Amino acid sequence: MTHPPRETIIDAHLHVWDPSRGVYPWLGPHLAPINRAMALPEVTPALADYGIGAAVLVQSADDDFDTDLMLETARSDRRIVGVVGYVPLHQPSVAADRLARLRDDPLFVGVRNLIHEREDPAWILRPDVDAGLGMLEEAGVPFDFVAAGPAALGTAAEVARRHPGLHLVLDHLGAPPLRAGLDHAEQWSHHLEFLAGCPRVYAKLSGLYLGDDPDGEALRRLGSHLRTALRLFGSERLMYGGDWPICLLHESYGRTLDLVRQALSDLDPAAWRDVLGGTATRVYGIDPGRVKATGS
Repeated sequence: MTHPPRETIIDAHLHVWDPSRGVYPWLGPHLAPINRAMALPEVTPALADYGIGAAVLVQSADDDFDTDLMLETARSDRRIVGVVGYVPLHQPSVAADRLARLRDDPLFVGVRNLIHEREDPAWILRPDVDAGLGMLEEAGVPFDFVAAGPAALGTAAEVARRHPGLHLVLDHLGAPPLRAGLDHAEQWSHHLEFLAGCPRVYAKLSGLYLGDDPDGEALRRLGSHLRTALRLFGSERLMYGGDWPICLLHESYGRTLDLVRQALSDLDPAAWRDVLGGTATRVYGIDPGRVKATGS
């Protein structure tokens, strides 16, 4: 078994939020453990325990405040090396103005919309939204795509067909089925294989929760899915993400990293450098000097 090299590890998928200052419609009492302000200092001890020296903050609400809060957090802590923010893709002219301002900030590295929270599963394919994606494609700004299952992964495949120049980042490996029937697994694999054939599509190894798994079936499936992702994308298009604090609804921070290390234990040092920081640095255009500074 090889071990990851001792270099700065980047967690490419972390969140912060504050319901006392902003609006997060998806939050509520049903998410009691995280239905409150979740600030970076809460997770920094766990990051240190896992040797993670840098992180990318990712959008949690479809509004400007959420992005501003992340940028505020990033300016207060040098461990934050990038922010994936929000622009209203369904309002291309408004999005263009906001994007122009955000791109003046070296901490801004990408865009995400909460497409999995919208009633219309095909929202991202609407003509107005498609125009917004075209704007990102032309500007070279990565887009994080949240796929809530195999059907949504098919929608991601359509986005990749329409926008071959768009840097598309699949959050949570496109939600691979860990307990669904074989038909769902085959559907997920089919769409993932197509997406892997698009050279500007990347995947985050994040949000992969086993839940109650007494017979180890979910663990075996996850290991197989992770190895499939490595075979299809190669290490140079995979990145690790811890998904804090959403992970706290399922497990303690770091379990995903443990699972990735277990499933991909044969990676050589160069491949580990990709998964644990190099891919995120390249895809998001993060200044390597900023990453290096986090460990000094």
